[in-house]
Amino acid sequence: MRDRTRYLYLAVIAAVLLGIVVGFIWPDVGKELKPLGTGFVSLIKMVIGPIIFCTIVLGIGSVRQAAKVGKVGGLALGYFLVMSTVALLIGLVVGNVIHPGAGLQLTETAKQAAATEAAKGAGSSTVDFLLGIIPDTLVSALTAGSVLQALLVALLSGFAIQAMGAKGAPLLRGVEHFQRLVFRVLAMIMWVAPVGAFGAIAAVVGATGIEALKSLGIIMVAFYITCLVFVGAVLGPMLWLIARINLWSLLRYLGREFLLILSTSSSETALPRLIAKMEHLGVSKTVAGITVPTGYSFNLDGTAIYLTMATLFIASATGSPLEFGEQVALLLFMMVASKGAAGVTGAGLATLAGGLQAHRPDLVDGVGLIVGIDRFMSEARALTNFAGNAVATVLIGTWTGEFDRERAGQVLAGQAPFDEATLLDEDEQPEPEPGDRAMSPV
Repeated sequence: MRDRTRYLYLAVIAAVLLGIVVGFIWPDVGKELKPLGTGFVSLIKMVIGPIIFCTIVLGIGSVRQAAKVGKVGGLALGYFLVMSTVALLIGLVVGNVIHPGAGLQLTETAKQAAATEAAKGAGSSTVDFLLGIIPDTLVSALTAGSVLQALLVALLSGFAIQAMGAKGAPLLRGVEHFQRLVFRVLAMIMWVAPVGAFGAIAAVVGATGIEALKSLGIIMVAFYITCLVFVGAVLGPMLWLIARINLWSLLRYLGREFLLILSTSSSETALPRLIAKMEHLGVSKTVAGITVPTGYSFNLDGTAIYLTMATLFIASATGSPLEFGEQVALLLFMMVASKGAAGVTGAGLATLAGGLQAHRPDLVDGVGLIVGIDRFMSEARALTNFAGNAVATVLIGTWTGEFDRERAGQVLAGQAPFDEATLLDEDEQPEPEPGDRAMSPV
């Protein structure tokens, strides 16, 4: 009875396969099903702000020393910068070795598609990004759908409650109950995941078709392989050397979240569950609450690899190869421009087009070559970003002494299963109400 949700995720797999069939056989029908996928992602986004707020407020409010929070944030940002640079370099190496894009020709349709994406990506600057972190009101941060706005308000509220001392205890208890409510709502939303997965996959297959995949298979395969190499050869050894955790055990533990991302192409759909699962694994509330939301905006390993390889692909396809110095300068700009775009399907493509428009306008038309397959590459970006943030949370927890390795061993061995009904470890909540015990699965 405890793990009835295994049937839910079997249904998600079946829905994905059915969506592929519908998209290939009845493409027009598949495209009309897109609102199903959009609706499901919107339902998930609806609870992300409140979950981030509750998690961080509880994590910071219960910590005696504010310096600990600053240490976690500083370590996280430093780690994100290093790993994004490593991902960029790996993408550069692979792109310069295989020279993807050679032999392709631009069409007028591709040029028009490229112009549309360039318009999307050219309207923001670093100043706009920084000002966008500040919400209109204290409450609007929880409703605007911005991860960074919710993070800012949660940090301020957490520190305020911390400064209140004993007087802040009732507020913490109220936030704790609200967190239980939000996670219950999320657990209910997850039961429509098969419907969302079916609509999302049917729509993209119906709109793309198989011909685009055939002609652009090389860049897709190379990109997927590069992401796998980064996860297996960079993240895996680091996780083992620092935290003594096996990468594949961790990824298996997060298998349901990967399935969600694969079916929606958005890592944001799994953000609330990642926070809950990291806490269940043995990472403290403070570390999980700060590292995961921040990583979603600043730890974009998959996006860095994508921007690198897509840029080299376009330069090769248009017969305008970039010098190594040009490659580095352009990609560093794109990495900065991409911050805050995680979880939004297609944001990587708009960032790519906007960056080329600003630095090499002659290459913008080449973006049209990958518009058709960007949805499939978006899945690899999202999966890699998600894996990178999961590993980062464990590593930051280890470095700060906020990770229970013994607890992690029990969880990864299946001895302490994750509660899919509440997404919380109810038995670890202080002084639960009698009604809560009755509602918890046995």
